[in-house]
Amino acid sequence: MIARHITSNIEQKGNIINTMHAEWLPTILQGSFSEIYVLNCNTLHFEYVNPTACKNLQYSLDELTSMSPTCLAQNVTKEAYARFIQGLQDGSDTSIAINTQHTRKDGSSYPIEFQLFYLASDTAPSIIAIGNDVSSRDKSDKALRASESRLSAMVSNTPGLVYQFRLRKDGRFSFPYVSDGCEALLGISSEALCDAPALFTGLILHQDMASYRETMRISTEQMINWNWEGRIWVEEWKDIKWINLRATPRALEDGSVQWEGIMTNITASKQEQEEIIRSRAQLAELSEHVNTVKEKERTRIAREIHDDLGGNLTAIKMALALLTRRLPGKSPELLEKAAYVESLVDRTIETVHRIAGDLRPGILDFGLVAAIDWQSKEFEKQLGIPCEFITNQTEIDLDLDQATALFRIFQEALTNIAKHAQASLVTVQLMHAPQYVRLEIIDNGRGIELADRAKPKSFGIRGMVERSVAMGGSLSVSTAPKGGTVVAINLPLPTTSVSGNIQTHNIGH
Repeated sequence: MIARHITSNIEQKGNIINTMHAEWLPTILQGSFSEIYVLNCNTLHFEYVNPTACKNLQYSLDELTSMSPTCLAQNVTKEAYARFIQGLQDGSDTSIAINTQHTRKDGSSYPIEFQLFYLASDTAPSIIAIGNDVSSRDKSDKALRASESRLSAMVSNTPGLVYQFRLRKDGRFSFPYVSDGCEALLGISSEALCDAPALFTGLILHQDMASYRETMRISTEQMINWNWEGRIWVEEWKDIKWINLRATPRALEDGSVQWEGIMTNITASKQEQEEIIRSRAQLAELSEHVNTVKEKERTRIAREIHDDLGGNLTAIKMALALLTRRLPGKSPELLEKAAYVESLVDRTIETVHRIAGDLRPGILDFGLVAAIDWQSKEFEKQLGIPCEFITNQTEIDLDLDQATALFRIFQEALTNIAKHAQASLVTVQLMHAPQYVRLEIIDNGRGIELADRAKPKSFGIRGMVERSVAMGGSLSVSTAPKGGTVVAINLPLPTTSVSGNIQTHNIGH
């Protein structure tokens, strides 16, 4: 009946609605997701309420028709409605929008947005109110504002510059977004950079521009993260900064690529790295100097022990032999004492030779190949572990310091095998190539764990590494194919090699 009344009044207003269209109106009113109300302008009571409104408000149709809108929206007074109706009746307003809160039957409330329309009638002019529950929209707005607030807080507290960078197909680029950290990092305001994107590339040092473009090209073609480190000149501070650029790309519909990322100032860390490199270089130089001085001191001590102490002991042995021959009466007791002293002198001479050899093996004077061959034999003789030495040269021309350092690394490797490896076979390979010398010490023992190499007082391997680095070479410790450990030293050479035949020394077989 209300639908027919509304239709009749609309037709009276002269709108072009035929009979078929009028028949649609009840269905539209019943099926609408909007709340639809018809208010009597004189009484402000509901003449019609659609099912959606009844459902949202939790009232029946009979309950609502005995109520007025001020019962539901308590913050809108009758006086306000009177002003709305007056504005619609006199034509000063074609429609009126209201944002208010509706209270349900259970006391809960929800935000609603209304549009009011005037429907003239000779008998009872009415107001049609069409409203929509905007709870979801308000929640979305609040969530969006909260999200924007969190993002703004994160960006403002990020130690760097948050930005968007867009590269078009024609090669032009822009910064759609730049955070406020722009000026602190680049010495340019965010507005200036967005207006003139080329200001950024103008900061990059010429030496680093190629790497900047190459990393951008790779990121564009492979759609992988863009990571670049380089230097910029900040005119405002007359200073060079190191910056790190990290950004994630995504393809846009127009064929452009856009990155979202962050730029940070890494000048301090770069300076620290350079200082660490300088410190390590100084430590390496110091280590090399200490080793050189130590080897020279060992050589001096070994020579003095061998020449002075060894000579004195030999003289004592000769004098003792002379005195023994001239003992009166050839007393058995004196002869026994003399024999004991002579054996004691012999043992002391052997000890002197051994100590002098440990300080600096005289075999090194015959070359590195001979020294390693001799040490391999000594290792097997002392420990009973078979040791095979293989070389492709009878002689390798190294300066004395290099030969000594390589020999000391070899000795340390054998010491580690003796202490820890529990090996039953050791293979030593010394190969001379045109550009390098390679020494490998391979055992079939229990191997070495990474944790063992990193022990705080694991000075054996560290010493070997330091010696190899001081020579300009490299040392690696790895697991042998069949178990055990491989210690490999590569020493680069400035000279070409002389060809030779491979020789194999099977010690103790």
